[in-house]
Parts: sequence; C-alpha cells; structure tokens
Amino acid sequence: MASIAFDSPILGNLFSTEPMRRIFGDEKRIAIYLAIEAALARVEARLGIIPVEAANAIAAQAKIANLDMEALARRTELAGSPIIPVVDQLTARCGRFGEYVHWGATTQDIMDTANALQMREALALVDDDMHGISDSLATLARRYRDTPMAGRSILQHAVPITFGLKAAEVLGAIERHRTRLNELRPRSLVGQFGGAVGTLASLGEPGLEVQRELMNELQLVEPETTWHTHRDGIAEVGNFLALACGTLAKFATDIKLMMQTEVAEASEPAQAGRGTSSTMPQKRNPVACNFILACASLARQNATALMEAMVQDHERASGAWMIEWVALPEVFLAASGALFHARNLAAGLHIDEQRMRENLDATGGLISSEAVMMALAPHLGRHRAHEVVAEISRRAIEEKKSFLDLLAATPEISKHLDRVALEKLLDPANYLGLAREMVDRVLALAPR
Repeated sequence: MASIAFDSPILGNLFSTEPMRRIFGDEKRIAIYLAIEAALARVEARLGIIPVEAANAIAAQAKIANLDMEALARRTELAGSPIIPVVDQLTARCGRFGEYVHWGATTQDIMDTANALQMREALALVDDDMHGISDSLATLARRYRDTPMAGRSILQHAVPITFGLKAAEVLGAIERHRTRLNELRPRSLVGQFGGAVGTLASLGEPGLEVQRELMNELQLVEPETTWHTHRDGIAEVGNFLALACGTLAKFATDIKLMMQTEVAEASEPAQAGRGTSSTMPQKRNPVACNFILACASLARQNATALMEAMVQDHERASGAWMIEWVALPEVFLAASGALFHARNLAAGLHIDEQRMRENLDATGGLISSEAVMMALAPHLGRHRAHEVVAEISRRAIEEKKSFLDLLAATPEISKHLDRVALEKLLDPANYLGLAREMVDRVLALAPR
C-alpha cells in the first residue's frame, strides 16, 4: 500500500502524473542501471578492455526480468545502495564472464548517470507541458487582447488593464522558463564515470576514452571532470522546476481570486461533480488552482533540499548525496502535478467579460481617477491635481455621491475639463495604456 500521496492510487493523480511516476519508479530506475552496465560493457569491449563475449553475456543478462527484486530490496538495506546488489545479481547470472561486470565503475557513476537519463526523459515531459500551456495562454491573450478588466494593486482596484495582458504576462514568463530549460540541458544532462574518487585510476590510460565513448553511447554530455561531490547540475534542475512552478502558482493565485463569488470574472473548466462541497450544494470550488499551489510549494521545498545536498565532503559524500534520492524524484513529481493542472486550467479557462465590465463600473469611475489626474496635471501641476482628485474620490466614497458629478461641479476642474471630457476620461476602456501593444509584443516573440 502506498504511504505517500505521489504514489497513492487515490491521491496520486492530484499531485503528479502517471508518466512522471513511471520515470522515477523502481522498475524504471533499476532497468536504467542495467542498461548503463550493458552500455559500459559494450564500450569496453569495443576498446579491447574486456572480451567481446563478456560484453555480449552482460548485455544478454542485463534485463530487469532476470533480477530477484525481493532479494535486491533486502540486500539494498544492508549495503546502503541498490547498485551493489544489482551488480551482484548480474555478476552471478553472467557466469564466467561475471568478473567483467561494472569494470572500472563505482556505485555513484551508475546512479548519477541514471539520474541524468531520468532527468532527460522527465524534462521532455516538462517541456511538452510548458508548450501546451504556452499555446493556451497565447490563445487567451489574443482572444482577450482588448477586454478591459480591473487591474488590482494590493488587492484593490488600481487602473484598468486587459485580460489579454494578464495572460500575456504569464505567457512571457513560461517562455522564459522554456529558454532556461534549453540552456540548462547541456549543463545538467551530464553523465558520470570517474571510478572510486574520480581519477579513473582503475582503468588507467584508456579511462577518458571509455568515459567519452560511454557518454556517446548513452547520448549524454561528457563531463569535463568528475562531479561526484559537485551537485550544481542537479540543483539547477530542481531550482528551474521550482521557478517554473512559482509562475504557475502566480497564475493559479490570480485565477483563484478571480473565481471568488464577489468577483466572478473567471472560472475553472466545468465538469459535473468538480469542485463540489460535501455540505453546500451551491459551491463550485477551485480544484486545479488549489493543487497547482500545493504542488508548487512541494517543488520549492524539494529544490531547497537539493541545495542542501550540494554541501558534500571531499571526493565522495558521507550522507548529503542521499538527500537527492528523495528530493530529485519528488521535485519532478510535484512539478508534473502543477504542470498538469495548469495545462488543463489554461486550456479550459472560462472568462466572463460582462462581469469584468461590471466590476470596472462598480466604483462609479473611481478606477479611472488617475486618468483624470493626469489630464489635469498640465493645468494644475501633478501634485495639485493628485490632491484635488484624491479629495473628490474620498467624498464620492464617504458621501456615496457620483464621482463624475463631483468632478464636474468642482470649478478648479471644470474650467479645464467639461463633463463630456470627464465622461470620456472615466470610461475604463479609454485608459488601457499600451496593454494591447504589450500583448502583441509577447505574441510576436512566443514560438508558434
């Protein structure tokens, strides 16, 4: 029975995805260990270091179906690492060629290289999800390019924006993350093969050639030097995922707030039974937003753990490395959950343009007070214009009077701006600044 949410048959798909769980599952991980051992044997046979017959025997036996998984688990508890029992079982199955298994390698070489292979596959899933999110955000930005809504500062009405701009801002951030992903791959998808303390002493002169050919075989970046206790590549991946999840959490926070009953400008994709309450029949709670926020928090915590794992002693660590065994899979699992929910949210998001307009008008034009102030500034000076409009805004709120009427009845204003000019200034659609142009700029830069 699963004991954590990521692996739970009931909760698992709320916090992660099946494809990501497969990548970091035990069977996949052990299969990768075996594939690396087989690749190492093939390379060393080609270079004349071990017999070709040994390489063939190792490749033939390096199948997960050939392992006793229960025995492997028991032996791992004793050895403190899964590689030793994997190598022992593979060695036993290869008979007289077993002595050539794991030739010149050390436990961490296999596990770190496996991590690189898992990250490569997992990052491809991340990239695909981010591409899907970008496509949906681009659609939203185009569709609502000209749709005015209340811009909010410290949760209060500020000045008008467009929902297209709101979507474009998230799109721009996602595209920056996609650029980061492309940049970090060469730094992080690096294989490991250094032997006991990174000198390849057990192989001697051919060591670097074996390393080079092994990385070519596995299609990983060749390390410039051993990184047994230099974990910046893995920490960078974790922090990248935390950054991406931070953007998704910001997106979810805005949508969650827009879903409030009093705001009602947006809603998550509708589905019978989704977001219901066990006691209040009328409720339609956020679901995707809530789990994006939860998964993003989990991703951040695991990214922090990966930073802790960077603090290692000498040439092989005495404990910090093991942090990664937990934190690296979990940062990917949490990120996959956030990406999954964000992709569905962006694709099915419902926007209520009428409600956006109603909310813009809810303060009787006060949201456009800056427009009036800036129109008066050339006549009164900016400071005085701010004072005058602020005082009228206060009166409109406290006395529950028409903002427009109070403005028009103020001689200091009316001698410069007549009622028609004021009405035009108070229309939120006339004070969108360069929101639409900014949307166009983001869409022009985003890949199709």
